[in-house]
Formats: sequence, structure tokens, C-alpha cells
Amino acid sequence: MSEPILQFGTSRFLLAHVALFVSQALERGDAIGGISVVQTTGNPVSHARAAALSQPGGYPVRIRGREHGAVVDKVVLGNAIRAAWIADRDWPAVRRAAIDDVRVIVSNTGDTGYRLDEQDSAAVLENPAAVPRSYPAKLLALLHARWRERAHDGVSIFPCELVENNGDTLREIVIDLATQWSLPEPFVGYLRERCIWVNSLVDRIVSEPIDPVGAVAEPYALWAIERRPGMELPCTHENIVLTDDLRSYERLKLFFLNLGHTWLAERWLMEQRSPSQTVLDAMHDATMRAEVEAVWQEEVLPVFAAMGMRDRALDYVESVRERFLNPYLDHRIADIAQNHVAKIQRRILPLVELARSLSLQSDQPRLRSLLAKRGFIAHPANDN
Repeated sequence: MSEPILQFGTSRFLLAHVALFVSQALERGDAIGGISVVQTTGNPVSHARAAALSQPGGYPVRIRGREHGAVVDKVVLGNAIRAAWIADRDWPAVRRAAIDDVRVIVSNTGDTGYRLDEQDSAAVLENPAAVPRSYPAKLLALLHARWRERAHDGVSIFPCELVENNGDTLREIVIDLATQWSLPEPFVGYLRERCIWVNSLVDRIVSEPIDPVGAVAEPYALWAIERRPGMELPCTHENIVLTDDLRSYERLKLFFLNLGHTWLAERWLMEQRSPSQTVLDAMHDATMRAEVEAVWQEEVLPVFAAMGMRDRALDYVESVRERFLNPYLDHRIADIAQNHVAKIQRRILPLVELARSLSLQSDQPRLRSLLAKRGFIAHPANDN
């Protein structure tokens, strides 16, 4: 028998988040079983990581940072991963596991993970050794193989990519691909009705790898999961939150943590600061610290207060402040500043639009000035 959890991706994030949650839950008897991971990229580093994960003994996760005012520095062992497969080499084993034993599928395939590949076609479904190129096509092939043998037995699918409504989005991509490939309507019904596609939000800064396998992560960790009828969780864990209001968790993260990062990156770019400056450095710079605190308190917090979320927002921004002040986190602002304009559009513009929809009196001068400078809105002086 193989394991009931199939994980796509061996990134350090998953090793220090979902896979570590399952490992800790297994110790208490609170997980459905172990994990088989699938490495989908073919570079030597990825292959070395998969080889290391195949060895007994688990892998280290070093937790370093601040938590509730105290410094944390400890090493925990992740041992939930029982098999590590490379897709291009081990696809028949992956396929067999998906048919026979898998009950939960987890993924974190990066920013381009949902992108299709025009070289994929329905021909892969007739050859058990043929490996689809894109992740959606791989998932479609595995679910099709399962449907052929177990037409009434679906799986719960938990995408962890940072995509809004990631479960719904992935479901529609896979179903659209099934339609393009002219697959039978009963199979499409299986995808819609028997498989449970779950929206979720992951939040943990995993700052660096440990060679050959492992990770360094901050103490803070959250996996917010939207309740779906019929879903099966991989485990229960103190950092997993089941919610009917996933949007509120997404907004807190987007408009405090992510927006705070982007605000610091804007100042870093405008002032041409040192390439080596980190978030911690910025928080120890009196001017940059005062600016980001003012944005949080005067331009973000009033929006959450207007939605009846003031207390939750205050608690969350306190946790963000503690994370930004992590003495062990080497989080360079130069890295945060990559794709900066797109991040402004995704992290700041929606907040200003939300404030307007709530008819707030606060005019958000700092954020609106930034948006005007980048061309997303008219200059505040002319914006009526």
C-alpha cells in the first residue's frame, strides 16, 4: 500500500508547512496517514532533494524567530514523507497510488503551476507510462485513471498556491481541459461532484533551505481552509483553521503583511537604498518604520474597522510586526521588490477600492499617492 496523502512539490515551503503539520499530527494520531511526494521539475537540485527525502530518518525544520514576545530557536523533525517520486521516472507508481490509496492531494507548484502546456493531449490517458507536462494535465490524468476503476470514489484536493479561490480555480482549469479533450460527461460529473476542490490560504515565511533537505522557518504558521461538504482533511493541527469566511483571512494577509512588504519595497526603490537591506533593517530604520506603521494604522486599519474586524486586525498586525522584527530572518527587500508594479496592483489597489466601496472618510493619502505615481488612479488632487 502507498500513503493516503499525495503531495505535488518538494519545496522548502511545503516541507515546513503542510508536511510538517502532518508529521506533528501523526505523533498524536490526528492524521489520516503519511505522505508520498511527487517532484515535478527535473533539475539536479530537485532530484537531490527527492533522493534525500527517500532516505529514512526524516528531515530537519529549524523554527527561528519571535513568538508572543519571546525568541524561539528550535529544530523539529519532519517524518511524514514515506516515499519521494520523480514524475518523469516514477509516473506508473504515482498513477497506481492515485488509483488505489490516495484520499487527499496537496500541491504548491509555484506562480506558474496552473499554466497549461500545448504539448499535452488526451493521448497521455491511454498510456500509463506517458507523463503529462503541466500540473493540471497531470492531475487530470490521475483522476481519469482513478475514475476508470473507482467511478464513485473521489478525493479531496487542497491547492496551496497563492491564487485567489485556488480550489475553484484549479477545478475549472481541469474541467475545461477535460472538455477540450472531449472526455466523457460522466467523468466531468465525477470531477465536479465526487472530487472536493478546497479553497485555502497558507501563510508562513520559510526563509532558506537546509541541505540536502530541510528548511528554516518562522514560528508563525497558518493554513486557513474553507469548509466544503464532504472534504477529508489530511490532519487536524493547531495551525489549521476551518472557516466559512476565508476571504477575511485573505484580506488580513494581503493588506497587512503583503501590503507592508510592498510599501517597504516602494520606499527602498524610490530612495535607492542598499541592495542588502532586509525587512529587519527597515524596521530598525526610524523613518521607514514610522511610515509603514502609519500606513497600517491610518490607512489599512480603518477599512477593517468599517467591516467590523477591528479587533482581529489589531491582533493580526501585531503578529505581522513581530514577524517583520524576526532577528533570524534574512528577508531582503530587493527580493520583495521583484514584480513590484504587479504587486502594487494586487496588494494596494484593491484596498483603496474597498475603502471607496465602504464610503470611508479616510482618504488614504499615502497609498493613493503611490497608486497615482504608478498610474493606477488619477492624482488624488484630481480624483473626485
